[in-house]
Amino acid sequence: MANLGRRDTGLHESASAGPAVHGCAVIDELDLALVDAVRVAPRAPWSKLAGPLGVDPATLSRRWARLVASGDAWVTCYPSVDRLGRGLTALVEVDCRAGYVTDAASRLAAQPWVASVEIVAGGTDLVLTVAALGPAELARCVLRHIATVPGVRSTRTSLVERTLREGSRWRDGALDPEQHRALAATVGDRPGADPSSRSSAHWETDLAIARALGADGRMPLAELAHRTGLPPTSLRRRLSRLCADGRLVLRCDVSPHLNGHPLGTMLWLDVPAAELPHVVPTLAELPQLRMCAVTLGNANLVAYVVTHHPAEQRRFEQELAARFPGVRLLSRQLVFGRAKLVGHLLDEDGRAVGYVPIAPADRSTRSTAATR
Repeated sequence: MANLGRRDTGLHESASAGPAVHGCAVIDELDLALVDAVRVAPRAPWSKLAGPLGVDPATLSRRWARLVASGDAWVTCYPSVDRLGRGLTALVEVDCRAGYVTDAASRLAAQPWVASVEIVAGGTDLVLTVAALGPAELARCVLRHIATVPGVRSTRTSLVERTLREGSRWRDGALDPEQHRALAATVGDRPGADPSSRSSAHWETDLAIARALGADGRMPLAELAHRTGLPPTSLRRRLSRLCADGRLVLRCDVSPHLNGHPLGTMLWLDVPAAELPHVVPTLAELPQLRMCAVTLGNANLVAYVVTHHPAEQRRFEQELAARFPGVRLLSRQLVFGRAKLVGHLLDEDGRAVGYVPIAPADRSTRSTAATR
């Protein structure tokens, strides 16, 4: 498969950091390296990131504050359904009547059980990532809330059986291998899973931590302790365990202004059941994949592919077909934009402008989507 080339980082404070373009500072290579460093170690202090990047902590802090203030970068946190063993995730395709797509996307983005809203072209108009405690709660959301939004014409739902690769593992290629190794070392030793934390008594505590960090994944420990009511020492230990075994996921995202407006494409694939164990490991590790999941629906595998040119996307599909001739491409959806990404509301330029804490739909779930 074609590789996304690594950039030279140019890790120094440059003059381009000052001028404003479209209301925010020019993005340079230090910003790109900083974002990739935060992706590797989302909560590492600036003093730990300074060495691998070759820049003083104050510069990194100032740069990050500017990116956050402009909505061009942010760190979020969310619970992993796969690892927590509770709840489910579904991808819901939504077809809208002409002229209703933007309004429907806005209404659905306001719902806490809708984690993400992608605006796409190719067979449907919107793709929602929906969280629910169980199948009955999911059905209620789709039938009573999503389907009744003004302008929605039809829906198609696919359950996510397991996530093979998700956005927290995405890198823009701004760091070299040596920097990656040095940054990974800043995370330190990771403790093993704490079996007691899987009990229902800890479920609400884990969700409270995820909700607090969802708005700002780099929130200082003292503020996080204040918001959750947990002692700082036990909170640090618990957060480390939750992130180490993947029950909570910390993720850094950026606006298209920062990463050069890449081309995002969702591929819905049908893989013969006998070939799935062979296709999955290879596909999930390809550098172009931002997300990959086994699904229960019309397709049994969905992949979110990131490329920089339509020709590169075409080559990816050709090489995929040559390598796995038994895999059928059922649908291709070009991602035009997002109204929401893992709880963060985005403007039409893809910049973060707000946050709706993610809450799985349960029996008490109500929606204002149909009446706003």
